[in-house]
Amino acid sequence: MIGRDDLVEMGCYNKPHGVNGEISATMLCDIDLLDRFSCLVSDIDGIFVPFFVEGKRPKNEQTALLKIDGIDSDEDLRMLVNKQIFVMKREYEALAAEYDCDEEPADLFIGFEVIEVEGDRVIGEIVDVDDSTENVLFVVEDAMGREVLIPIAEEFIDGIDHEERRIYMNLPLGLLPGDAG
Repeated sequence: MIGRDDLVEMGCYNKPHGVNGEISATMLCDIDLLDRFSCLVSDIDGIFVPFFVEGKRPKNEQTALLKIDGIDSDEDLRMLVNKQIFVMKREYEALAAEYDCDEEPADLFIGFEVIEVEGDRVIGEIVDVDDSTENVLFVVEDAMGREVLIPIAEEFIDGIDHEERRIYMNLPLGLLPGDAG
């Protein structure tokens, strides 16, 4: 039986899409990473149930249209509407282990909260990863809706709490809006 401790949150189902038995899902990781997980798991009436992705189409960077094996009607899809999507923790950890220096794929941190250790303040939520330059950046939205770019550098990361979905960082003075630098 699948328990909550066996899972890592990875997104949320939205609503049925079209007439082909697809459902819209907002993911906290790159949609291409879905192929790396054997199933998606959701809590249905208090029981964690695995669902197998038969097909996927990207709608935008964080949203995909998913076809779930064995679910063909809008009526059947309604049981998934607004349900959290989880993946198996062992598969998540195996994927993370493939990356150099035990680093996890940056896209897996989308949806995590960034906490500045010095002063214990919330910077904001990671909403995207910018890998268009040599230095990969977390795109963080702060409480005022501003976009803050934070370099993903091992020396800045103080700790990661997967359960609470938080990254604790020690950032150089002047990197954040409002810092005196």
